Amino acid sequence: MPADLGAFLQGVFDQVHLWASQSPFWSALFTLGWGIVKVVLVLGFIIVNVLVLVWLERKFSGRVQSRLGPMRVGRPHGWAQTIADMIKLLGKEDIVPRAADKALFVIAPVVIFTATMLVYVVVPMGPRAIVSDLNIGVLYLAAAASFTVISVLMAGWGSSSKWSLLGALRGAAMLVSYEVPMVLAVMGVVLLSGTLSTNAIVKSQSGLWYILVQPIGFLVFLAALFAELNRVPFDLAEAESELVSGFNIEYSGLRFAFFFLAEYANLLALSAIAVTLYFGGWQGPFLPPFVWFMLKTYGFIILVMWIRWTLPRVRVDQLLEFGWKVLLPAALVNLAVTGVYVLLT
Repeated sequence: MPADLGAFLQGVFDQVHLWASQSPFWSALFTLGWGIVKVVLVLGFIIVNVLVLVWLERKFSGRVQSRLGPMRVGRPHGWAQTIADMIKLLGKEDIVPRAADKALFVIAPVVIFTATMLVYVVVPMGPRAIVSDLNIGVLYLAAAASFTVISVLMAGWGSSSKWSLLGALRGAAMLVSYEVPMVLAVMGVVLLSGTLSTNAIVKSQSGLWYILVQPIGFLVFLAALFAELNRVPFDLAEAESELVSGFNIEYSGLRFAFFFLAEYANLLALSAIAVTLYFGGWQGPFLPPFVWFMLKTYGFIILVMWIRWTLPRVRVDQLLEFGWKVLLPAALVNLAVTGVYVLLT
């Protein structure tokens, strides 16, 4: 039945598209309307999954630390606790520090959330379930991810607080250091697949997942992913025990909610990218492609949460040395070996 319904909806869409394409006005209106529908769908997908992820991490961390986690608000197992927290957060007063650079302070949360949403444009959730199958999808991902550095610096500088600025500078140094080996690790997958399209990369793994032929590249990508997510052991931009929440300490209310939402939306997005590049994306037997995509993505998210609640935070000098002296050489060696392999085969 789902397949029949999907075919029916696809037929209706094709007919409407064909009719609209006969007139420039209706064609432009159709393109605009379909674009708005895609934005709404992506935003709804992000919000629903963020609510689930916040609850899931609380329950998972509770199990790791031999406690229950949320239990009372929404039974069974406190499923409504995240919704209650969201309502409370939206009701909090929005305060702008007197000495803050108001323009930067206000724009920073919007920039970081927009950058996260941009990533979803090229994430394939099925053979045709993708916002835009760009032929330069991997380069697009690298460009979209770079906005995170800008938003962190905007928040730290605009807050006019030494703790915010220190967290922002540490976060920027970390992100710049780890984006280089991350991109080099991904280039190994690009060489093997022969394409920059994320959907084509998934299709190229029909016989063999790249995790099996790119284990070093995956480990480099995984380490860099923690830095990109700003999560333990690489949460130096926040570092509650040192900076009292770091770059976003002066934010409250709705603007803090944007940072919080972006953190978990980024977790989902980068996990989806990892699944796309190394674990065959939406491919799998018996179940629908979207189900396989979500199962793999949430499996990877559990791995990320497990590492977060197991390891301690590293020092900033240790983190930067690990990025430049270990991950970067490993990524270069992996890229060189992959290039030789592709050339010889």
